[in-house]
Amino acid sequence: MDFYPTLENKRALLRPLQQEDVALLKPIAMAQPELYRYMSAFICTEEDLARVVAQALADRDGQRTIPFLVIDKLHQAVAGSTRLGNIDEKNKRAEIGWTWIDQRFHRTGLNRAMKYLMLEYAFITLDLNRIEIKTNELNTRSRRAIEAIGGQYEGLARHHMVNDDGTLRNTVYYSILKEEWPGIKERVFARSLPDWY
Repeated sequence: MDFYPTLENKRALLRPLQQEDVALLKPIAMAQPELYRYMSAFICTEEDLARVVAQALADRDGQRTIPFLVIDKLHQAVAGSTRLGNIDEKNKRAEIGWTWIDQRFHRTGLNRAMKYLMLEYAFITLDLNRIEIKTNELNTRSRRAIEAIGGQYEGLARHHMVNDDGTLRNTVYYSILKEEWPGIKERVFARSLPDWY
């Protein structure tokens, strides 16, 4: 399995994350702390950001995750970061998550373009059977976005995580299966991203 892929369409470029990308992500991360409101790991300082990136790279070295830097090609700007993680080659499943994007790109189609790239890579190139997507129970915006790309609600894991501040997080689970992908691709993505393939 290639843990350093570059994924690209006309709208989004996902390239392998590097430690040097901390400098590119810092202006977004430091100016928009609300991006982490519902995440379990808070990024309050540049050191926090460096630690999060270092952990993502260590997880890639351990062949558990594929972390990306997200670039919005329409504006030629760094937009944030995302990952294909919790990779389980034996059981042919992985998770899409750890996503945070500059607020100026919210509701612009960038997130949908990058999710398309990741789902297509997961199901077609990696031949996975299942993609999991989970989020904080309170993150209604994220839940709507997951449902909008075809994520099927699977349930609630109560007190699933301990946040950096010690509070408990309930986590909502969604999934997309390989056999569902062709229909979702046509129904959800082909109509909304007709010129981005």
